[in-house]
Amino acid sequence: MPEFKIVIGEKGNSYTKTLTSEESNVFLSKKIKDKVEGNHLGLKGYEFEITGGSDKEGFPMRADVEGIARRRIFLTKGVVGTKLNRKGVRLRKSIAGNTVSQLTSQINLKVIKAGSTSLDEIFGKTKKEEKAEVKE
Repeated sequence: MPEFKIVIGEKGNSYTKTLTSEESNVFLSKKIKDKVEGNHLGLKGYEFEITGGSDKEGFPMRADVEGIARRRIFLTKGVVGTKLNRKGVRLRKSIAGNTVSQLTSQINLKVIKAGSTSLDEIFGKTKKEEKAEVKE
């Protein structure tokens, strides 16, 4: 079974969690922009939206590339690693499809609906720890 690493973004903060194989079954065959309930992830009351991710080799997922396969497409903007400084220039880059599969290693999520407890309390982060991480 696949094991994913999820990155949850909420109001400028990010939280990471490695999912077990049971929790990761929820994400299989979901696409970018799909919604996932937090109850399946142990985050009661939360609702998330899939915003992206990357496959096992680190290629980013893109919403307009259908399927699970990796494809080489012409890009004008919008993907990490695409730096274009002239008008009309296009680059061919490898991009992963928009569907989560066993080849996916990381999934990015955005909080749509917050639960009763904050994510800081759930993941055990405090303001002092965050400041210490930034300074190091």
